[in-house]
Amino acid sequence: MSGKPSAPVAEAEGKPRRPEEGPARRGLTRKHREWLAALCFVAPDALGLLIFLAIPMVLALALGFFDISGFGTYSFAGLTNYKRMFTDPLFLNSVRVTVTYVVLFVAGVFVVSLALALLVKQKLPFVGVLRSMFFLPHVVSLVVIGLVWQFMLIDGRGVVNQLLDVVGLGNFSWLGNPNLALFTVVAVSIWFFMGYYMVIFLAALQDIPQEYYDAARVDGAGTWATFWNVTWPLMKPTSFFVLLVSTITGVAGLQAFDLIYIMTEGGPANKTMLGIFYIYQQAFMFNDYGYAAAMASFLVLVLSAATAAMFVLTRGGRFEVD
Repeated sequence: MSGKPSAPVAEAEGKPRRPEEGPARRGLTRKHREWLAALCFVAPDALGLLIFLAIPMVLALALGFFDISGFGTYSFAGLTNYKRMFTDPLFLNSVRVTVTYVVLFVAGVFVVSLALALLVKQKLPFVGVLRSMFFLPHVVSLVVIGLVWQFMLIDGRGVVNQLLDVVGLGNFSWLGNPNLALFTVVAVSIWFFMGYYMVIFLAALQDIPQEYYDAARVDGAGTWATFWNVTWPLMKPTSFFVLLVSTITGVAGLQAFDLIYIMTEGGPANKTMLGIFYIYQQAFMFNDYGYAAAMASFLVLVLSAATAAMFVLTRGGRFEVD
């Protein structure tokens, strides 16, 4: 016999034993794991939007084709509710009031909020207190805001009229005069929202590098030229966001509803009857749910069209061709 170990023995003595290779493992790739994690994060919000937004919208659209009394009786009405909308003078009036409210509110809150943001950006004494004071109305319940302003605007005895009497400007029926009621509600709405949009504008202003202003000053640009050529172009995306959100807020009337319900209840003479308030009356005061659902669907359609038009006209907030 030879003194050399056999080949298998030599391999076992000189090299570590390799484990037996089993079948190749099949698992998720890194990309698939990232997609799964993203879906897990998105799923709760997506499920909430599906249950509380998408499904109710589809049901509301379907209910618009039925005559529903609110007492369990359903009957298919076809397009009757939609035809009724365009022959209903109260609904057409609510559309006019809504358009007026949106135009006044969006323009007013944009200008006032931007002016306040430019003001509190300056190095003023107690600027932190000013910022808090301007934002404070937005943290108060709209019901409380409506009650306070209703008390302050009472004919003859309200604080506002008493101050006007002191300076000799007379006495006004702010909520009882059909020519003043809507403007009063718009003014209170602007007062409520100005602090919120001021903070958004202020964040955009503070994000503009100081070097741009220094360069404009070196070139001899004045205050208006600096604003128009430096501040405004760099704030266009933020301006688009403010315009979009304030328009949606105005058309939907989600915030103004509380003020109108407390301050005017749609009066006087339906001069503050926003579309959302008229829909509320038809559904929950007159139990005409089918008609209310049809009007709500129309309102959503108008809101979607207005949003799409804003995106097209402003090119998604860029306002200019790249």
